[in-house]
Amino acid sequence: MEQSQPKEEHPTPSVSEPVTDEFTDQVAAEFTGEHPVPVESTAELTEEVVLEEEKVKDEIEIQIDLLKDPDWVVRREAAITLGEMGDERCVEPLCTALRDGDWQVREVAIDGLGQIGSPAVELLIKLLRDWDVRKYAIAALGKIRDERVLDPLMLQLKNDEFKDDATNALVALGEPSISRLVKALKDKDEMVQKQAIMALGRIKHAEAIDPLIDMLADSDWFTRLTAAAALEAIGDDRGREAIKPLTKDSDMVVRMRVERILAKWKKQPATTT
Repeated sequence: MEQSQPKEEHPTPSVSEPVTDEFTDQVAAEFTGEHPVPVESTAELTEEVVLEEEKVKDEIEIQIDLLKDPDWVVRREAAITLGEMGDERCVEPLCTALRDGDWQVREVAIDGLGQIGSPAVELLIKLLRDWDVRKYAIAALGKIRDERVLDPLMLQLKNDEFKDDATNALVALGEPSISRLVKALKDKDEMVQKQAIMALGRIKHAEAIDPLIDMLADSDWFTRLTAAAALEAIGDDRGREAIKPLTKDSDMVVRMRVERILAKWKKQPATTT
């Protein structure tokens, strides 16, 4: 007579012991022969995220400290790294670097703030009040596609010392600044008008052609001259036709410039923007 084999006993929780996911996985594994895949707890995952954030934070602090290094090359590399990180916490130290004694450090700080983008706008606009760094703040704003930068830059067109910096920044922004520049053609300040004309000529967008053609009839000879030069830069066929009457302009300088423009255009095919 065969002896009955004793049955393998499976672990059973006592009445007072709660049944856990770990226990049920163990029982299921004994029947299926598969071993449960260990799953990281939420606490462990959270800890990893925190550690990663701390690592980034530590790296930012390291680079901020390097901005104080006596060697300009080290400061320059630190500014480049902070810009590439693109973290909001890098804005203030990069703005501080705009005051650096070395132009190469200031230049990469401007680029870095442009890389960070919108989070840098508010502090850069505040820096426009500071004469010492205004030039660099304007350049940085010209690298950020954000609606908030336009009005402060347009306001700088009224400033004789920084008007060219503001014009360069608006040109760098390109199409987003066109509508405000077109509006500035009617500004009472002639300096603002002229800067707007030059900026539109450099941006070379079709939207500017008709407003620039209107400026050819301005009472100021220099405005007419600048508008003709802007239309030359855009190179559209409509501009060619529009400036022809200026060959009979009352001002000799305007007549001579327009004649040179038309002579140059005769050697080039007309284009339509």
